[in-house]
Amino acid sequence: YIYFFSSKESQERFMRNPIKYIRQPKPKPAVPVKIAIVGPPKSGKTTVAEKFASVYGLLRLSMGDAIRLALDSQPESQLALGLKWHLHRGQTVPDELAIQALDVALMNHVCATTGVVIDGYPVTRRQVNLLETAKIIPVKIFELEMDAKEVFRRALLDEESTNRPPYPKHDSLEILAVKNSCYKQHIDAIRTYYEKEHQNWCVIDASQSKWWIWNKVLQEVEMVVKEIQRYLERIKEGKAAGIADLCITPDELQLRLGEFGQYCPVSLAEKGELVDCSALSLQFAAEFRGHYYKMASQEELDKFLSQPEVYVPPLAPHPLPLPDMLPQKLTAAEVKALFPISAEMQGYCPVTYLDGKLRYEALVPGKSEYAAKYQGKVYVFESEEKLLKFLRLPEKYCNLKLPHKLPPRKEPILLTALPLLGYLEQAIATSLIKALSEVGCLKPKFPFLSVKATALLFVACHLKAHNPRSSEPVRQIYQRRLAQFTEHCQLIPYLKEAMTGPYLEPSCRPLGFDSRLQTFFALK
Repeated sequence: YIYFFSSKESQERFMRNPIKYIRQPKPKPAVPVKIAIVGPPKSGKTTVAEKFASVYGLLRLSMGDAIRLALDSQPESQLALGLKWHLHRGQTVPDELAIQALDVALMNHVCATTGVVIDGYPVTRRQVNLLETAKIIPVKIFELEMDAKEVFRRALLDEESTNRPPYPKHDSLEILAVKNSCYKQHIDAIRTYYEKEHQNWCVIDASQSKWWIWNKVLQEVEMVVKEIQRYLERIKEGKAAGIADLCITPDELQLRLGEFGQYCPVSLAEKGELVDCSALSLQFAAEFRGHYYKMASQEELDKFLSQPEVYVPPLAPHPLPLPDMLPQKLTAAEVKALFPISAEMQGYCPVTYLDGKLRYEALVPGKSEYAAKYQGKVYVFESEEKLLKFLRLPEKYCNLKLPHKLPPRKEPILLTALPLLGYLEQAIATSLIKALSEVGCLKPKFPFLSVKATALLFVACHLKAHNPRSSEPVRQIYQRRLAQFTEHCQLIPYLKEAMTGPYLEPSCRPLGFDSRLQTFFALK
């Protein structure tokens, strides 16, 4: 074999001990990575992208670069003519043409061998849809998160910099404010989509130093590359491999699902449970023999990766039932649409009944919002937990029989149909307790009225003043009336205290005494 070296020194070291260097582990296969960096203006997107380009040889590609590349390399193509038509009129290039230009730029040999960094794209939800249609999915998207205050601070520092180009730049504070506002408007929807569909979104604190940001981004990219290399090695060896970081589209997943569909093969083989993983991400998914399988947790994934042959046909102990034999979760509207089909077990929860050892106390009515259909029959359950338990083991709970003696049905009763005491308890008990408590604390006595009559009047005004069914103006009227009533009740203790001493001339009496005395006699 002929070997090539980077320097004369390396050549001499090899010649002194060639066996040492020949027997080292083979290098892992080179993996071209496709990453994207988004963020508000002045967040450092281009700085990170250019760092990748200079250190690792990745192609740094902004949307402007992609359009210029299409115009320069294929000036007479239909794409270039369409781009020129808009640009010569001073218009923005439509997203459809921009994505086509990006697709052409990604054909560059550097992208296929080393990788590419897409700088500042996508920035709208529509652009995300177009990227998905073109099957352009970055293995990792970094969001450089930064608040508006830091954006403007960096902009002011750039204005004071001596390294600015001689031509004017579109980076005034007004333009930056518009750009930042547009970015904030769309970024939440973009983040939510990629987190849900591909789990390839990573948020980086852009207010940190550029060295910290670079190390963080590099660490994430290295992890992704290692996962892809591990995947390639295991698939080449005929083993099962995780697919969490491969950015597989939902359509591709559906096309290559294995014999168990969205159900966990490990749970079915070891516990006989039908665990539906359709709501889970690809974090616990794996590929084996060209098919995808989804697991319920990391524990099941580790078991599948170690011995995948045991859990797939022909060695799998339990095949997945036919589609019409699988339990199906129902919404309340779907249950209503199935009328006249009624719930099995007269609407009682089968899981609660069986787990309660078939006792009379375990007969609990189910709720229509927790329902499932199995073998053409409808079952309702007490809670979400009981519903999930039935979906995992439907055979265990589907053929139960009710006892002859059933609990009395708890039929709803109209409030107005209750007897007087029951109506008072359900309707005005809280308001009445508050009114009576306040009477007991104040112990009011209205002038020239008995204690009983005073208490009844106070309770009546209190109920009117705090009636939730009355309008706000009506409540305010009675609140003022209650306050006035309470003030008049304070006249007796006031006059008692003020008149205990000897007679005083009008000029020597306390301020307001005469007016309160006249009010007292007027109330008679």
